[in-house]
Amino acid sequence: MPFTLLDAIAEVPAEDLRRALAHLQAGEFLYETNLFPDLEYTFRHTLTHEVAYESLLHEQRRVHHRRILEAIERLYADRLIEEAEWLAHHAVRGGMWDKAFGYLAQAGQKAATRSAHVEAVACFEQALEALQRLPSSREMLERAVDLRFDLRHSCVPLRDYRRVLDHLREAEMAAESIGDQARLGWVFVYRTHGLFLAGDCRSAVEAGQRALAIAGALHDPCLEESANVYLGQVYHWLGNYRRAAELLGRNVASLEGELRRCDLTVRQDVNSRTFLAWCLAELGEFTRALAHADEAIRLAEASGSAYALVHACSGAGFVHLRSGRFDRAIAAAERAVELCRGRDFSALWAIPASILGPAYMSTGRPGEAIPLLERAIEIASVLGAPMLGFLGEAYLLSGRTDDAQGVATRALGLSVEREERGWEAWTLRLLGEVAARREGPQVEAAADAYRQAMRVAEELGMRPLIGRCHLGLGELYRCAGKRQPALEHLTAAATMFRELDMRSWLEKAETAMAQAC
Repeated sequence: MPFTLLDAIAEVPAEDLRRALAHLQAGEFLYETNLFPDLEYTFRHTLTHEVAYESLLHEQRRVHHRRILEAIERLYADRLIEEAEWLAHHAVRGGMWDKAFGYLAQAGQKAATRSAHVEAVACFEQALEALQRLPSSREMLERAVDLRFDLRHSCVPLRDYRRVLDHLREAEMAAESIGDQARLGWVFVYRTHGLFLAGDCRSAVEAGQRALAIAGALHDPCLEESANVYLGQVYHWLGNYRRAAELLGRNVASLEGELRRCDLTVRQDVNSRTFLAWCLAELGEFTRALAHADEAIRLAEASGSAYALVHACSGAGFVHLRSGRFDRAIAAAERAVELCRGRDFSALWAIPASILGPAYMSTGRPGEAIPLLERAIEIASVLGAPMLGFLGEAYLLSGRTDDAQGVATRALGLSVEREERGWEAWTLRLLGEVAARREGPQVEAAADAYRQAMRVAEELGMRPLIGRCHLGLGELYRCAGKRQPALEHLTAAATMFRELDMRSWLEKAETAMAQAC
């Protein structure tokens, strides 16, 4: 404890205090921990501290904690945020619940800013406990709702989706009880994301639509911007890429400008462009997708947010992966993975890891790809179908056909159960690949899986996947000695890859055509 603080609360002359401290030092109860800029003391042994503290009556302790808090506020008025943790400690011990709430909330926000989300959640939940000790009022309920939103922001990186949804239910009841439509709208925005992360996309769509309805009724562009992002993300996962691109494109094309004209904060500029790039990549609009992905990286770098930059780099990596530019996909995804080191970003790490896996496989690095994908699957259950699909493809390319079959079958079941039609289409293509690569290729089974994948892909507008299916069918028929259908499918694949500027896949198609002729 600093001498200046001891002097402020000791109620004895400074010289008497110095003599008392020197006596305790001589008895080896205390020692000096700092000489500059302030002289500081601490107990030499924790047990000594505990015995001294326990010797005080409960009311004496409360009085001392209150006096220490007031002294800190007076002595360090220009840097209270730096002392938020200690101020919160003394406010709680002193029973000063209003101040305890404020300082605990500040401590939680500090921890969240440096991505220490476990610490942030602990602070926020203690702040809620402090708030519940105050008399109920509209202001108290508003503060409780806002604090639960802060809690949600730190629970997401920790993959604690159940806690997210539990706090949002409490926030919903509080917002409804005071008729606060704006806060209720934010409840549904965050619930959209929470349900998506929990794997319940259909319920997430309902929550997102309610959020949009409230945003429209309130003419609230901030609320609409976030509702569009999270609902767009859900639609992307369900394979409704055009609807997702419409929502996300509205943010980029008009809502952000409206927010700036009204001098309001643009919250979702990075996410809007990242998710829009993912949708456009699945549709084969790679030039637009990459432009949005690059802009997302630039905005994330300018914001100084590591979390946003991981998302943005992952977005660029995914665009490059889908277009077949594997070296660029690796560069973007490795940057994102590196940014996750030393931060509570375990769930977020799985996104760039799932991009690195297939990119490594495509550049001849199976020893790195397979362990990476296996670890990512353990961490991020929401990424189940695509992650399993990427792992299945890695197993297949490594010659582990039975493992690939098992993983692909799991991926298909999961995507069908969750109505994730885009991932269903990609998994059907993988099952076609597995059947085609077995000893004594299962030509009919493979062709049927490719055609099923192509039907879904055509319905959803997934042109890169359609091209990949044509390539698979062409290779299948070429190996089976069926020259005419092989050339038809390989020509269709080459034409599509050329139109989409998918150069590495175009080379594969042209090589296969030459072999079929």
